[in-house]
Amino acid sequence: MNYKQVLAAGLAPHLDGVQEETIADLIEYPPNPQMGDLSMPCFKLSKQLRKAPHAIAEELKQRWEAHPVFDRVEAVSGYFNVFLNGQRFAEEVVGEIYDLQDRYGSQQIGQGRNIVIDFSSPNIAKTFHIGHLRSTMIGNAIYKIHEFLGYNCVGINHLGDWGTQFGKLIVAYQLWGNQAAVEAEGIDELQRLYIKFHDEAESKPELETEARLCFVRLEQGDEEALKLWKWFVEISLKEFEKMYALLGVKFDSYAGESFYNDKMDAVIEELKQKKLLEEDDGAQLVRLDDFNMPPALMIKKDGGTLYHTRDVTAAIYRHNAYDFEKCIYVTDAGQSLHFQQWFKVIELMGYDWASKLAHVPFGKVSLEGAKLSTRKGNVIRLEELLTQAIEKTKVIINEKNPSLENRDEVARQVGVGAIIFSDLSNNRIKDIVFSWEDALNFDGETGPYVQYTHVRTCSLLRKANGSESIELSGAKDALNFALLDNPEAQGVLRQLHLFKERVEQAMHKLEPSVVSRYLVDLAQSFNRFYHECPILVDDAELRQARLALVKSVQITMRNGLCLIGLEAPEKM
Repeated sequence: MNYKQVLAAGLAPHLDGVQEETIADLIEYPPNPQMGDLSMPCFKLSKQLRKAPHAIAEELKQRWEAHPVFDRVEAVSGYFNVFLNGQRFAEEVVGEIYDLQDRYGSQQIGQGRNIVIDFSSPNIAKTFHIGHLRSTMIGNAIYKIHEFLGYNCVGINHLGDWGTQFGKLIVAYQLWGNQAAVEAEGIDELQRLYIKFHDEAESKPELETEARLCFVRLEQGDEEALKLWKWFVEISLKEFEKMYALLGVKFDSYAGESFYNDKMDAVIEELKQKKLLEEDDGAQLVRLDDFNMPPALMIKKDGGTLYHTRDVTAAIYRHNAYDFEKCIYVTDAGQSLHFQQWFKVIELMGYDWASKLAHVPFGKVSLEGAKLSTRKGNVIRLEELLTQAIEKTKVIINEKNPSLENRDEVARQVGVGAIIFSDLSNNRIKDIVFSWEDALNFDGETGPYVQYTHVRTCSLLRKANGSESIELSGAKDALNFALLDNPEAQGVLRQLHLFKERVEQAMHKLEPSVVSRYLVDLAQSFNRFYHECPILVDDAELRQARLALVKSVQITMRNGLCLIGLEAPEKM
């Protein structure tokens, strides 16, 4: 039941000229339950109704007609506060969770519509480091949230597998590399060669020219350059796949920048025909002066393509291939101008779906304030971070629960989960200064805290039933929901009821932290209930009612953890 809509429908006849939808938008959840379960501030209605806010609230109270889902109403300082019927509320919330199970919180908002999500997109021949974690996990959560809400999702890993950097790497390999070292060390050796190229180029600038010409040969299909490039891609993908398996991330497409190499000529020709392309000192560009932006460079002097060229081509291809409702790009905020530029190019080309392109920026990751840089070797390998998190978890398990079954598997679930949750717990636009101490801190409002709360629900249900699960079929009909009409239980029920709304909010805002913060709030409310209300009591009727609430928390928490890419262990 949508209580905001129910309340808005009850108030609308008493607020002349105010739309029901407007009323629903005004209704909020008070921070203090003593102020009601729902509240409508009347201040914004004062001008339209030509009455003081407190007079509006008082009048609504006088005209209010009894409703089975609401117990009582109050008018306080310009607020119209409503208190739910606790028994009816418990029956509604628990009943819906029991009915829907792993679909609780889901909707069919996006039924029949496609969403394309471009995320992760690491560069070939460069180490998968902590900077890549943000795009990967934010994008993965956005994918899961949209899928949960009924959209057909297409996750694309737009690999950085094309560009001048490959000219640099090929030149470096030909000058200083050898096959045995690359086969033995893999991506580490490729990165060493890439760093060496930049070190050498500082005193030998002619290397940069050689690298640019080498990439042009690669674009033109030079056999030797292509052979080396394919080899570098194959080596890199092996490491990336290992990381994705550890993070639990999958993609529907690995079509990277190179995929569009044979599709760009048609786009350049279209830009010429539409008189958007202009020559400037041998280069080809689209002027964006009228939109207060620098020009979008499409073809370099030497004939090579750029990110703009490939991104415009990719967007046109994706729209033709997937007919998307929205195409979402998850990259750091430093690329915002780049996306504004080529989004505008798409619009100038006359494509009305340009408005369906969305850039989801996130804050940058730095090491003690210094920018991450592969060429300077200033990175933290993600594999190293995840390994340390897993090892720390193993130490904690050995101290607190040495007899735990599947210790290695649980250590992986909790250790990796801690890193993911830490990344997704703050607003995505926030910059992050990486510190080992913070990353490996499992105390407080963390992933392990939320996972442990799920484990606590599993433990209670096992103890109560003598098995791994609780039988739900028909169980809710025998429950006495009046026994859940106390402050602690109602606090949990309020959080459970909010789940659907929070998931939808996360989708609209493209903000996974909404779900992460929700899970912390749910865990805290459940733990208050757990400490204040003994669950495995002798009174059979009370025990069953409280266990039903425990089961509802277990289901909701598992669903929420899945949406942000965390697993829900049953034992820790």
